[in-house]
Amino acid sequence: MMIGMNTETCDPAELAALREIFAPRPEAAPPAGWEAVRFFEAEHGVMLPEPYRTFVAEVCDGLRAGPPYYGLLPFAQTPSDWGSDRPQRLLAEPFPLRSTWMWENNEDDDEALSEQELEARMDAVFDHGSLLLGTDGCGMYWHLVVTGPQRGHVWFVDEYGAMPFGTSPSTSPMPGTSGFTGWVTHWAQGRSWFAGPPGDDPEEAA
Repeated sequence: MMIGMNTETCDPAELAALREIFAPRPEAAPPAGWEAVRFFEAEHGVMLPEPYRTFVAEVCDGLRAGPPYYGLLPFAQTPSDWGSDRPQRLLAEPFPLRSTWMWENNEDDDEALSEQELEARMDAVFDHGSLLLGTDGCGMYWHLVVTGPQRGHVWFVDEYGAMPFGTSPSTSPMPGTSGFTGWVTHWAQGRSWFAGPPGDDPEEAA
């Protein structure tokens, strides 16, 4: 079970940590500003989770160096490889997962779903309740959950399944500190996303 986090108020220590990581990088995009953030929230019927909300408004709105491999996206954009024929993304609809779901494994709980139900649930993982942070290429995307019980957590989603970043090694192959700041700090320290042996890192596979 993943512990909750405070996504309604910005922790000054977290914001300071993010500033320390991004401020020395001249290629970092300028912040989007509060007017742009509030317009986006009103348009999509959501409020972005903290500290990401204050980060994009006051610190930085994108960095080509990462994270992830192909860069941290501006908050209102999707990756160039996302595709134009995708369904509309519904940020106000809750993100449907609470724990890792590998749909390619055909696990027992998936067998009770019809093909249509399975596809609908997979579509919801990709398009409901999350903002796209960026891509590691080859259909591997990082999502920040903005709606639902996983609000504030970062998830890795690809063609094989979806898993959260930032849990213990016993519950996820991506152990670390949950949340946007933990995810960014993990990258800034040059650590592999995955706890497995070399070659399991999506940056290496891209």
